[in-house]
Amino acid sequence: MAIKRDYYEVLGVARDASQEELKRAYRKLAFQYHPDHNKDKDAEEKFKEINEAYEVLSNPEQRATYDRFGTAGIPHFGRGFEGFDFGDLGSIFDAFFGGGVRARRTAPQQGADLHYNLAISFEEAIFGCEKELEVVRTESCSLCHGTGSEPGSQPIRCPNCNGSGEIRRAQRSFFGQFINVTLCNRCHGEGRIISKPCPQCKGTGKERRRRNIVITIPPGVDDGITIRLSGEGNSGSRGGAPGNLYVILSMQEHELFKREGNDILYVLALNFAQAALGDEIQVPTVDGHFLLKIPAGTQSGSLFRIKGKGAPHFRGHSRGDQIVRVHVVTPQSLDKDQKKLFQELAKTLGPASLPKDEAERGFFERFKDVFGKV
Repeated sequence: MAIKRDYYEVLGVARDASQEELKRAYRKLAFQYHPDHNKDKDAEEKFKEINEAYEVLSNPEQRATYDRFGTAGIPHFGRGFEGFDFGDLGSIFDAFFGGGVRARRTAPQQGADLHYNLAISFEEAIFGCEKELEVVRTESCSLCHGTGSEPGSQPIRCPNCNGSGEIRRAQRSFFGQFINVTLCNRCHGEGRIISKPCPQCKGTGKERRRRNIVITIPPGVDDGITIRLSGEGNSGSRGGAPGNLYVILSMQEHELFKREGNDILYVLALNFAQAALGDEIQVPTVDGHFLLKIPAGTQSGSLFRIKGKGAPHFRGHSRGDQIVRVHVVTPQSLDKDQKKLFQELAKTLGPASLPKDEAERGFFERFKDVFGKV
């Protein structure tokens, strides 16, 4: 006779493991090696070994005997589990994992979820909007109302399984008799057969339809945000709830603005005269134009903050700001008179130097301001 592995080793637990630890280990291994899930040729033998170990160790009296005498002290050891019905193992497995074959088939099933990619403009993401979506989904058949049978007819009990939805076959092996339970191959576990299928849905109980659904986009959404519409997915089966519709937002780029969280970035181009002398400029924002005062001596890269002109906080009430970054533009072509004026100005200005506050800062700090994120 083959030498039995230690039961604690079979379940992968310590010898002082609690009953709860034994149960968790059994559940994990039984699910892994159950023949319904694992088609390896040695899965059935491992499943029997796991159940044998758990049967002994889950019984406090048998466990105490096993700890003292090993398998020699177990009454049924050495008799090949004669008379033991391995169908009982299915009951143990069902108790742990939510029911037998029939229960899994006849329980209500939620419908599949749907996903929809929706492109919105920059302004729509800032202020919110309403959009109408056209989706194709499965719904209960409008003629048979989901029964799958022709109106006026009823499904009949499956003669193959007598309405149970499963086929039980007793088999004998070296380990004794056990019950093999499989889904009925005629009714596929439903327990009933549609004798007169609905002409509209061909007996499926479902049909595909186009639906227009209105969705409200809240203010402040950003690129990549997903909005869930509960119950707007495919219809369920056997009375199950419909699935959900997940709308994934894609924000289009703007020609003037860039989004950084709840702040909106804008680059303002200035000529030398405006930067040196100062100016008042109408700056565009998502709310319209704003009069921004540019002080004299403004340097390229300077930042100005316009409070409350950014994006609203998603699911909040306050708004971010608009950040205006100055870019002093060097003229690329000058006429004869302009060149003469710049030459005269250059004689009076002398060599360029950094402003005092800039000169006191390190190189990498200045580099970060120019090239880093705001």
